[in-house]
Amino acid sequence: MTKLKIAVQKSGRLQEKTVALLKECGLSFNNGPNRLKADAHNFPAEILYLRDDDIPQYVQDGVADVGIVGENVFVEKRKDIDLIERLDFAKCRLSIAVAKSIDYESTDFLQGRKIATSYPVIVQKFLDDNGVSAEIHEISGSVEIAPGIGLADAICDIVSTGSTLLGNGLKEVETVMKSEAILVSGKNLGSDKQQILDQLIFRIKSVKAAKNNKYLLLNAPNESIETITKVMPGMKSPTVTPLQEPGWSSLHSVVNEDDFWNKIDQLKSLGAQGILVVPIEKMIL
Repeated sequence: MTKLKIAVQKSGRLQEKTVALLKECGLSFNNGPNRLKADAHNFPAEILYLRDDDIPQYVQDGVADVGIVGENVFVEKRKDIDLIERLDFAKCRLSIAVAKSIDYESTDFLQGRKIATSYPVIVQKFLDDNGVSAEIHEISGSVEIAPGIGLADAICDIVSTGSTLLGNGLKEVETVMKSEAILVSGKNLGSDKQQILDQLIFRIKSVKAAKNNKYLLLNAPNESIETITKVMPGMKSPTVTPLQEPGWSSLHSVVNEDDFWNKIDQLKSLGAQGILVVPIEKMIL
């Protein structure tokens, strides 16, 4: 039986949400802390637990067919693989940071300086794009300590909230790139594995759509229905059901998360009452 081999992070910031995504897509498998691989019980797939930095290489070599990895790792490793879907989680940025005491005004500060990072390829491109010549020190782990021990004048590292930088006396001064979890694929999977991958992508898109939308139920006076429909058009149009109370109807629709609160304010101003917001588990487009 043909199986799609999916490489996921064994441990780290992407691991928990990656496993959660696959399970939301209906894949049932074991994910104990010491497992190196696991078969999905109800989907033709095998899960491989690997180091995040190694996933692009394994996908290129065909050991894994696809992988879920941080976009920063995908760009840094420069392997011959394809980005096929952005996953909308583990969002962060790769940023330059310097000591809080430094009066940083522009990238000119970096000229001739030492920069510590785990991402030398990305940093070098950033420096080249900005016409800066600097010395890059490649280190792994504990990058934030480099300025404090005199190893570097600046660092470039992954930033989510910025609290780690602040805790080490640093401040963020330049955003080098934005990153999130992505699904990558090797070349020439073959028709059987491509068909399985297409099924997985369909499920991923359904889960993503559900997370980005809310199901909205409300009551409204009939004279406002036409205007309210323009505010919350839904996937095609709202469902309108007459209420027992004359002159009133119940409207059901889907609203995008990004527009949610603006829509609520508009609906209230149009006389909507009893507004209920329900999360969507899956959304088949």
